[in-house]
Amino acid sequence: MLQSRESILQLTDDLVRVESVVNTPGEIDAAHYLFNHLQSFAYFQEHPEHLTLSRTVRDEIERYNVLAFVKGTKEASSKTVILMGHIDTVGIEDYNHLKNKACDPPALMEALHSEPLPELIREQLESGDWHFGRGVLDMKSGVASHVYLLKYYSEHPEELAGNLVLLAECDEEDSSHGVLSSLLDLKKWREEHGFEYIALINSDFVAPRSEGDPNRYIYKGTVGKLLPSFYITGYETHAGSAFEGLDPNFIAAELTRQISYNPDLCDEAYGETPVPPVSLKQTDFKPTYTIQTALSAYVYYNFFIHTWSPKQVLAMLKEQAEIAFENALALLRERHRRFCERSGQIWTPLPWKTRVLIYEDMKKELIAEHGEAFLAHMKQFKEQLLQDKSLDVRMFSARVVEEEVKWLKDRSPAIILFYSSLYSPRIELVGKDEREQKLIEALEQAVATVQPDYEHPIVTRNFFPYVCDMSCVALSDDEEGILAIEKNNPSWGSKHYVNYQDIRNINVPCINIGPYGYDAHNRFERMEITYSTEVVPSVTNEIIKRLLK
Repeated sequence: MLQSRESILQLTDDLVRVESVVNTPGEIDAAHYLFNHLQSFAYFQEHPEHLTLSRTVRDEIERYNVLAFVKGTKEASSKTVILMGHIDTVGIEDYNHLKNKACDPPALMEALHSEPLPELIREQLESGDWHFGRGVLDMKSGVASHVYLLKYYSEHPEELAGNLVLLAECDEEDSSHGVLSSLLDLKKWREEHGFEYIALINSDFVAPRSEGDPNRYIYKGTVGKLLPSFYITGYETHAGSAFEGLDPNFIAAELTRQISYNPDLCDEAYGETPVPPVSLKQTDFKPTYTIQTALSAYVYYNFFIHTWSPKQVLAMLKEQAEIAFENALALLRERHRRFCERSGQIWTPLPWKTRVLIYEDMKKELIAEHGEAFLAHMKQFKEQLLQDKSLDVRMFSARVVEEEVKWLKDRSPAIILFYSSLYSPRIELVGKDEREQKLIEALEQAVATVQPDYEHPIVTRNFFPYVCDMSCVALSDDEEGILAIEKNNPSWGSKHYVNYQDIRNINVPCINIGPYGYDAHNRFERMEITYSTEVVPSVTNEIIKRLLK
């Protein structure tokens, strides 16, 4: 086991003290701090061209990645391993009255001793082997572990038959501008230095999968994430004549009942099952109170995938939306009949019918009907909408659909299904080629080497269960799956764009070996020091040695 504990813990604290909440100027500060720290290494003073502070591209705000590499001298080799980790964090508002200590681990832990705490948290706080603070787990200790290894090999390049790259990226917690921008730098270095990227080791946090779970997990590949979104049109009416209209919120509620927490929508693969979809937003578009029912509603869901493509998910969710729409209408008809019986009114059938459109199909219909007039109008509409900086990509997409629906000849109530945010592609690492086979073999040997020196089981699984930037360094989707993303995102090419060819250009097998702890996005965020500062760098180093031997 490496004697890395104190060095990594100190650098973790130094990085945490630079408050770097995503989408704030703190991201710039964190990048500059790390860049300056690396500049102090003798290797980078001798080779300053091996270190760069690179601004993100296609980004509305200023922020930077830090990239560095060490060229091994053991023997000439193009083989290159990438060590990746993000330097941004989520916010600190949840720390409440301890907010001013959230980014100062020693001060925070001292203050926590006087706080009322759950039993497990107090036990860990008092144990001496747990470290608290915003970013210690997610994931500045992971970055510190990578920097420790980079420093070692910068001092001992004669032990490397190949090259070691560090990528410390920004904006992991929101839209992945950092890693997507870094693909251009990695491609440039490959062309300039002849790098052959054979593996990427990410160091995002890992956590227990259930209460009492003793395992420390290492992940091959990662879960994919989609944001399927539904714009729902109804038929407005005065609330005093409720059955004369169709409330889109009523349909939205049934849609959420059908989709949220539905285990039938879990993409089980290789014996692993992601959590089912869950609603992340549900709203209507009434700007103020009126006695009229809403014109439209909007709902979107988190959706994890292991092997399904974005095209398959659209087909599945169209079917689910049709079920939900029909269930809503059946319930409405039954309640209308009962109301008529109780009120003595004459019952007449309601006119509504189930209608679900996939965005791509709706847009083809509109182009066929209206041609250039429609396209020109929407181009101008999007340009104007981009001026509203209060709209994130999800609400921007909804506003685009809202405008396009106005062009439909059939204005009867409908559900329009689309994607409204970044697609984080799923990554499978199953040994399909020599690079994957060698990485899997090196991982298995590394765990076998380190496990005897650590008390808890180190267990390998196939899919990292949270969204992470590994999704942006390789693709398991075919062209058809990616096209489904491009053609069904209303903001594509205006508010949102990803050059998936940049990902294909790198397409490196990836695994995640990260710090272990609890409550990554919670005020009790904490990491186990022994695993995070000793086991993680030791396993990572064993893999590096085997791949670049």
